[in-house]
Amino acid sequence: MDISVVIPLYNEEESLPELSAWIKRVMDANGFTYEVLFIDDGSTDRSLDVIRKLAAADDHIHAVSFSRNYGKSPALDTGFRRAKGDVVITMDADLQDSPDEIPELYRMIREEGYDLVSGWKKKRYDPLSKTLPTKLFNATARKVSGIKNLHDFNCGLKAYRNAVVKHIEVYGDMHRYIPYLAKNAGYTKIGEKVVHHQARKYGHTKFGLDRFVNGYLDLGTLWFQSKFGVKPMHIFGLLGSLMFLIGFLAVLVVLVLKVISMNSDTYHFYVTKSVYFYLSLAAMVMGLQFFLSGFIGELITRNSPERNNYLIAEEI
Repeated sequence: MDISVVIPLYNEEESLPELSAWIKRVMDANGFTYEVLFIDDGSTDRSLDVIRKLAAADDHIHAVSFSRNYGKSPALDTGFRRAKGDVVITMDADLQDSPDEIPELYRMIREEGYDLVSGWKKKRYDPLSKTLPTKLFNATARKVSGIKNLHDFNCGLKAYRNAVVKHIEVYGDMHRYIPYLAKNAGYTKIGEKVVHHQARKYGHTKFGLDRFVNGYLDLGTLWFQSKFGVKPMHIFGLLGSLMFLIGFLAVLVVLVLKVISMNSDTYHFYVTKSVYFYLSLAAMVMGLQFFLSGFIGELITRNSPERNNYLIAEEI
């Protein structure tokens, strides 16, 4: 199979027939063998009913429907696990991504040898409240990830070699950082293509301030995991050692003051009344916490077998 198109969606009933027909026109015109995987992320409108009708009329269409809304990353991960095409294309369901970009994205993967090609919506039709945070986010992501040639990390329109999507795990809200995940997995030939961006035709955007804030938190998590995910003792051990050293020095100060006061006839030093005593206790406790709780909790979460198990209500 040439292409798998993975489309995560949430409440996009109006756009689905038009998007499906558009993809079919492009695929037929280029003679591609393909499949379209709709991942319904617990929609509360008629999206699933629409998909059922589309699948009944077109054997290329398949779908997975979650029992509730899990988020875009789980939807993409579920689609990636099922994708059979040599090239996997992802796009949003709101018609803001153009299926006409598919042939060139496919060519860049197959002929130019890219592992991943990310779309860049150079000219956007989104409100300033969305475009400005997006620019700030992308600037930070370029700096942290070291992928300096990408202008739009979060563009939904991307193309991948099949091996890439089989060897990365997209969880939480990590869909924003798939190029970074691919780089960390060893897929370093990452390209970019300027793509056409269309104004939303139906429905309303799901973008909110919480997604912007969470994006930075996820970026910090991903940076930490890429640097210390397999060697957490390098960071937690260092911090824990520093805390223990501070506590040990504070204890020495307390002991010295105690000895001095014992040799004095005019002054007697009480250990429990010294700020150094409490500083040493706090530092030692913090050191133990760094050693024992921080990275262990992160590693448990990182390797949890239940993290990407989602309750699927229906598969078409």
